[in-house]
Amino acid sequence: MTTRRRKSLAALQKLIRQLSRAAEELRAQGRYDVAEPLYQRALGLAELFCGREDVASLCDKLAALYKHMGRFDEAERLYLRALQLMEQLLGAEHPEIATLYHNLGGLEHARGRFVAGEPLARRSVEIRERALGPHHPDVASDVAALAGILDGQGKREEAESLYRRALAIFECNYGSEHYEVAVNLNNLAGIKYAQGHYCEAEQLYRRALAIKEKLLPAEHPDVAMTLNNLAALCKSQGRYPEAEALCRRALASFERSFGPHHLKVTACRNNHASLTRKMERQTNEN
Repeated sequence: MTTRRRKSLAALQKLIRQLSRAAEELRAQGRYDVAEPLYQRALGLAELFCGREDVASLCDKLAALYKHMGRFDEAERLYLRALQLMEQLLGAEHPEIATLYHNLGGLEHARGRFVAGEPLARRSVEIRERALGPHHPDVASDVAALAGILDGQGKREEAESLYRRALAIFECNYGSEHYEVAVNLNNLAGIKYAQGHYCEAEQLYRRALAIKEKLLPAEHPDVAMTLNNLAALCKSQGRYPEAEALCRRALASFERSFGPHHLKVTACRNNHASLTRKMERQTNEN
């Protein structure tokens, strides 16, 4: 390879990294529509000028974006392509393979296909625990993902135990105000809410919300998710004005991130309309 060609290749690889980093920052801000073309361009260049590991990494990142956007079939194709490439490079028992099983399980969770997601999530935990031991934060991420899938099947006792295990590992490794702590608090709150333990659920939701609001932009969809959950709890207790205000904030964030036709937006909009009607009836009755 000539010196000129080496320099050109190095410049292209640098551009790919820059595009990927910029897309990652936009995704973290919930600006999915702007992140997508950057990921696509980075992946297209990587396919021409990089090896299988770089291509697999970008497939994984773009798949995660599509999952958040509700484009599940596109996400699945990219995750499976990444898995095939990484198994060719690293074998079937490497921690990076666990990551891809984790992501495939998470995709089935997002689709509501919890039974299909369980073996994928369990495979992720098995690989990672063998590689890293039971107390590693990456293992906690896999355990929490499995808990979500079990919760979706109504296996709440096992799910709660796994969420608490994951939460303890994250707090031990990262402290009490980390993003992963907030995510697990939110999910644990969902279980307590489903069990009818509303006071405990509200405390967990509010702690999760406080952490997310500290770490993320105010209009980030992850903040909106906890706002929406807390709104549902308030609604179930007849606290309609409080629920409406929370739901309104969540709806604005969801619309900004996903556009007007996403399933999350539709569900939140319908919930907000229901709350508005309940408040009007309550006012008329008084």
